[in-house]
Amino acid sequence: MKVKVKNLGVLKQAEFSLGDLTIICGGNNTGKTYATYALFGFLLLWEETFSIEISDQEIDTLLDKGTITINLLEYLDRINTIIAKACENYTELLPKVFASSEDYFQTTEFRIELDVNDNKLDQGHKQSISTATTELFFISKNAEDTDLIVNLLSEDKNIGLPKKVIKKIISDAIKEIVFSPFLPRPFIASAERTGTAIFRKELNFARNRLLEEISQTDKDINPLELLSKGYDDYALPIKSNVEFTRKIESIAKRKSFILNEYPELIKDFTDIIGGSYLVTSTDELYYVPKGKKIRLSMDESSSAVRSLLDIGFYIKHQAQKGDLLIIDEPELNLHPENQRRVARLLARLVNLGIKIFITTHSDYIIKELNTLIMLNKDKSYLKEIAEKEGYKEEEFLTTNQVKVYVAERTLVKLDGHKKRTRCHTIIEANITPDLGIEVPSFDTAIETMNRIQEAIIWGEE
Repeated sequence: MKVKVKNLGVLKQAEFSLGDLTIICGGNNTGKTYATYALFGFLLLWEETFSIEISDQEIDTLLDKGTITINLLEYLDRINTIIAKACENYTELLPKVFASSEDYFQTTEFRIELDVNDNKLDQGHKQSISTATTELFFISKNAEDTDLIVNLLSEDKNIGLPKKVIKKIISDAIKEIVFSPFLPRPFIASAERTGTAIFRKELNFARNRLLEEISQTDKDINPLELLSKGYDDYALPIKSNVEFTRKIESIAKRKSFILNEYPELIKDFTDIIGGSYLVTSTDELYYVPKGKKIRLSMDESSSAVRSLLDIGFYIKHQAQKGDLLIIDEPELNLHPENQRRVARLLARLVNLGIKIFITTHSDYIIKELNTLIMLNKDKSYLKEIAEKEGYKEEEFLTTNQVKVYVAERTLVKLDGHKKRTRCHTIIEANITPDLGIEVPSFDTAIETMNRIQEAIIWGEE
């Protein structure tokens, strides 16, 4: 999937493609967060923005004859047109995604391009639609077919559902089959995640108090609308973090495929935070340091423990293959050694089928990922180094898996302009099997510090 933006925050014009591991580096205020939030918002809201038209005639045929057949290839053939319209619809939602004024997005363009060559519509689908007492529809598609079959199960053709509801049910099924293989389910850990970990109790208390007040008033109030307005001042990724943190007690009751099949990865995560998270039977959340008989609340725990809370619960309880895990600054509050270990953990997740998207200022993370790329060659001395230093084969990466971009202010030839203009954009970084990822901005800062320290030490000679 390729993302193209124009006039998005400080980004004048930029494009980037998603790899198995996608990294955006760069200085402060260069557009990394704008690109990240816009991508997350689209992946979270895409079903609302895609318009799949079902005609009145098809619904009439379904209710009259009891069945209709929809050729899904027609939607695949029109995928570019459907996506273009979806991007227009999504662009109108950007003020809500960023919790910002509409004025900031008057000239913004957001587009995505999907590689549809590999979609053979080989995903099967079975779905029953029913009321509490009656089965209404059965929607199905065999894995080897390209037709979607909708059957009316009720003998009463006057089933009591408006046509627009029936259209939405069928439309949602088409979206799921045709488009979901291209659009991963997103989970984001924003840079504000440390704060949500501390104030989760207060968030729950405030919401419960609000619900109590609503129940005691005689006014006609929509509780869901009122509660959603409480977060209108926050960008969508932050809202998502708040909601995830609020629901941790129920999330902790689930098991991800990683917890079931790869418990050693959970152990590695436990080693990084130096303990484990505990949700009690009374829905209290604690951090338990390894080897100690104490429980620490989130405000008593280290900032590193809080910054990894969402990521840890996602990996252990919610992760699914094909997901996109987005982490804004995974190095947040971490010692350099733990930054290296997080880089290796992310590489393992990539190799388990979870796509990773990060923004980072960390040279330690980039260099550790470089190591995982450079060690991935069939040479005896590299195998000796890997064994000596404790690297595992399941952590190794190939250059084909990784996409790296640098957000910076540089000379760019804008669309429709003959001359190049200096503006903020995103430039793809070079990656080679022998040298790994090349990020000049990190190298320049390190070289400058080394030069100054050498001058201090050797200046008198």
